[in-house]
Amino acid sequence: MTDFSKLKTDKLFINGKWQESQGGDLHPVINPATEEVICEVVQGSAEDVDTAVAAARAAFRSWRNTSAAERAAFLNAIADGMEKRKEDLIQAVSQALGCPAHITKWLHIDGPIYAVRYYAERTALMEKTEKVGHSLLIREPIGVCGFITPWNYPLHQFVGKVAPALAAGCTMISKPSEITPLQDYVMAEIIESAHLPPGVFNLVPGAGPIVGAALSAHPQIDMVSFTGSTRAGVEVAKAAAPTVKRVTQELGGKSPLIITPDADLEAAVRWGCEDVFINSGQTCTALTRMLVPAERYEEAVQIARQVAEEVALGTGSDAFMGPLSSQRQRDIVRGYIEKGVAEGARLVCGGAEAPEGLDKGFYVKPTVFADVTNDMAIAREEIFGPVTCLIPYRDMDEAIAIANDTQYGLSSGVWAKDAESALPIVRRIEAGLCFVNGGEFNYDAPFGGYKRSGNGREFGEAGLDEFIELKSVQLPA
Repeated sequence: MTDFSKLKTDKLFINGKWQESQGGDLHPVINPATEEVICEVVQGSAEDVDTAVAAARAAFRSWRNTSAAERAAFLNAIADGMEKRKEDLIQAVSQALGCPAHITKWLHIDGPIYAVRYYAERTALMEKTEKVGHSLLIREPIGVCGFITPWNYPLHQFVGKVAPALAAGCTMISKPSEITPLQDYVMAEIIESAHLPPGVFNLVPGAGPIVGAALSAHPQIDMVSFTGSTRAGVEVAKAAAPTVKRVTQELGGKSPLIITPDADLEAAVRWGCEDVFINSGQTCTALTRMLVPAERYEEAVQIARQVAEEVALGTGSDAFMGPLSSQRQRDIVRGYIEKGVAEGARLVCGGAEAPEGLDKGFYVKPTVFADVTNDMAIAREEIFGPVTCLIPYRDMDEAIAIANDTQYGLSSGVWAKDAESALPIVRRIEAGLCFVNGGEFNYDAPFGGYKRSGNGREFGEAGLDEFIELKSVQLPA
């Protein structure tokens, strides 16, 4: 078991050194399964952000001019360090988030390690030039970046920002969530061991209204990448607007899964429910609105009930679903369950009561609602918990209308007879991501949303593009 007391969580990592904060307050990191304090993490200040930005700005002058081969070597060294400390990363995420360790490995850790190597292989794209008529297009790093990462997939989003930024030649300041900051400390130690030049990567944990706001508004930061709620994303954009910096955002979702009449209903409903229950429902892409043909609706409801009742709670090797990340998040989810009942939805299984046999931990029962209409709060608002809503539809036009009747557009799913049959439906859904017949997340492909689910893309080559400025050089004709 990882001893987190050995992490320098009372320090900030700035300019290649572990430093005292100018703020100094400590924030407890709680294990949501035991409700016990794991350790305390220092909370940075606006003055700490100034110090980190100065270090990143100074480092950018030389880092931007390193060769693609040099940056690739650093990224591969970081990936090697992640492999060596994989168990520390697993425990850092699992203990602070509550996701069972055996699931944390493949859900939270393996993919980010792959993504770091992916971007190591693409540093050479920065040295690629393109001739367009009598013009030459040159790629240059955007500059100093501020990163604000979430608590639900903390390493995933850390890597989705830090790795392409390093590949492009940018420098950065990263702020983790106060709820799950431990993997960032492990990553800072890995980065230190990889001998990344001082100032290229800086870690300043702290509260969103303090550190996050300072990063967003800072005149010496060229770009901010934020992952979190749509409400907080709006505040980030407002704070960034006066300095006209680039802002990319991966925000909320209320994603639909359309199951067609000729689909394998058992497979589709089971996969759809497990998609919602994994990570205790704390997944921005979760397909929380299951749209089912009216003629097969009650059959689907009973399958969903069975899947929910089979879910093993806890953090052991046989568990599928751990607790919610915090007492606050548990209470929010319970509140939505109560609201769903009050709105007239049929509570098929689950509910707001504490699960039996779990005296401690911020657990919520896997919950299935039927007879949901798309105007209910549980169908319109992001719950961020293990709650799925089954909605019937009469024909495909109605299914598409229900799917698109949302302020969000992050993710979606279609389960049809086969992938070829699904694609015409996929093209009608207003979302940046679509899972077809159980397709898996792909780190080689871009990830991002439409509408109020954000702007910009992470992962894939499009994720690298967010950190690039294009220079057009007009040569003599």
